[in-house]
Amino acid sequence: MIKILDVQPTAAVPGGHLFIRWASRELQPFGRPQVRLGGVLAHLVAVSRDLIVAQVPPEAAIGEMTLSLDGQESPSVDIEIASVLAANLHPVANPAVDAVGNVYSTLSGRRGEKVPNSVFKIDPQGNVQPFVADLVNPTGIAFNTRGEMFISSRHDENIYKISRYGEKTTYCKGMGVATGIAFDREDNLYVGDRSGNIFKIDRKREIFVFATLEPSVAAYHLAFDDRQNLYVTGPTTSSHDHVYRISTNGTVSTFFTGLGRPQGLAFDRDGNLFVAASLGGRRGIVRITEQGNAGIAVAGNNLVGLAFGPDHDLFLAGNDSIFRLSCEWAGRRLP
Repeated sequence: MIKILDVQPTAAVPGGHLFIRWASRELQPFGRPQVRLGGVLAHLVAVSRDLIVAQVPPEAAIGEMTLSLDGQESPSVDIEIASVLAANLHPVANPAVDAVGNVYSTLSGRRGEKVPNSVFKIDPQGNVQPFVADLVNPTGIAFNTRGEMFISSRHDENIYKISRYGEKTTYCKGMGVATGIAFDREDNLYVGDRSGNIFKIDRKREIFVFATLEPSVAAYHLAFDDRQNLYVTGPTTSSHDHVYRISTNGTVSTFFTGLGRPQGLAFDRDGNLFVAASLGGRRGIVRITEQGNAGIAVAGNNLVGLAFGPDHDLFLAGNDSIFRLSCEWAGRRLP
């Protein structure tokens, strides 16, 4: 008798690593176990008598996992596997989701590279179309409470306002290496300057330095909780990076420590924080509770951001793709 005892995590992007606790009635099995997802054979990264590390194969579309050994097969276990929603992109931060479920992602390009279309719109049916042109190195995307889109450019230090037709106008200038952006409930805009500043831009477009952090080697990523505390990640050269929490008066504290290269982040409806990062050598989406307990929620390599959509959809940004995952967590309701 062979049996799957536990799988962590129970959701993954193709290429992600699943940690499988298993047992066999045979004390010394004669062969090497095999793991299949939806009938597709998975590559085994490591195998011991009680633990298997399996890589989700790119061809796997159905997450019915089975384990076989010496002619025996285990009962199946369900795993949620993300599907590719759009490819040939270059997101460098969170995707963004509007009120009707359209997903927006950048094709950011190398520093200073100008591409014909730099932001794409993906409708709920998965149709992809160019949305914004002539914007060099778009980085962060955010909507205010009125559903208006704003995009930062790490190339020219500007924040742009985007019309419903994809036309851009300059909203503010001089934001340094402008990366992550987020709005609070009053539609004040916050901008992460990679050199160390978090700027606040009020509705009159007056600019303040809201907080100062350690410079990041990549980008700052921003998200607000329901109490209007601002959470910030910014990977450094350390392998033990922080998630910072900034209060409404600009006081900086450390919410969590111990992530490797933390990037995009978002809150679910229950106040849990999800971060694209590694934890304990495992990469994917890390879920951190309000009490500071952390674990890998979604296995996946090279993830840079995420956004919750309607109907328990979670959209994940990889180096060149956007994935859609049907998940147990619900995003916060849009205003």
